[in-house]
This record gives sequence, C-alpha cells and structure tokens, in this order.
Amino acid sequence: MNTPSQSFALDQLGQIGLSVSDLEKAVGFYRDVLGMKHLFSAPPSMAFFAIGAVRLMLSRNEKPDSERFGCALYFKVADIKGTRDALAARGVIFEVEPHMLAKMPDHELWMAFFRDPDRNLVALMCERRG
Repeated sequence: MNTPSQSFALDQLGQIGLSVSDLEKAVGFYRDVLGMKHLFSAPPSMAFFAIGAVRLMLSRNEKPDSERFGCALYFKVADIKGTRDALAARGVIFEVEPHMLAKMPDHELWMAFFRDPDRNLVALMCERRG
C-alpha cells in the first residue's frame, strides 16, 4: 500500500461545474446581470465563463436522469455593499444582506447571499482589513 506524499496537495481550482435547467437564461444571468466574461459556448448544452483564473461551466442536462452539479459560488469583492447595490439595480434579490460573518485577528469576513435562476446559491464575500 502506498503512503500519501506529505508534499502532495490539490491547491488550484481550474473549473467549477454547475447544472442549469435553462442554458440561455443562465448565460444571460451570469453574463448580463453578474457581468462575467463569457468565454465560449458548446451548443446545445454548455457555456463557459471566466472567473479570474478559474473557469465556470454551465451545463444543461440532456436527460432527466443525468448527473447534476450543485455547488455554491463565492465571489470575492472589495466593496460588498457597493457590489450588492450594483447587483440589486440589475434585479438581483438578496436573501441575506451584507453582514459580518466573523471577526478574524487581521480582518472581518463579510458575506451576502442570493440565488441564480436555478436557485443555486451565490455569495459575495469580502475580507475587510483594518
């Protein structure tokens, strides 16, 4: 039996997969409402976006019994209240308004939560220093 290497670590996220029921509606939301960069689509069931160095794959299920991806997306922002106001002006309804979640020794962790058209959880997170 192999012993795990102490130096091995998965430390970079390359892509996030998220299942959606209506690909066109989801593309519109992520591109037009959230302002994300649409990289390309692979019709009829996939679209890809850039989130910094990470890629977001939206995938429409071809069959009712196909695999669904469920996850929460946490977007780091510098100004959580300003970002919240900009998204609200675009029609985003927040379930949880910006609030301090935890006070760390060197920063405060703030979060706010909303849903995409498929009710996937999306969050804003802000690490306020000083």
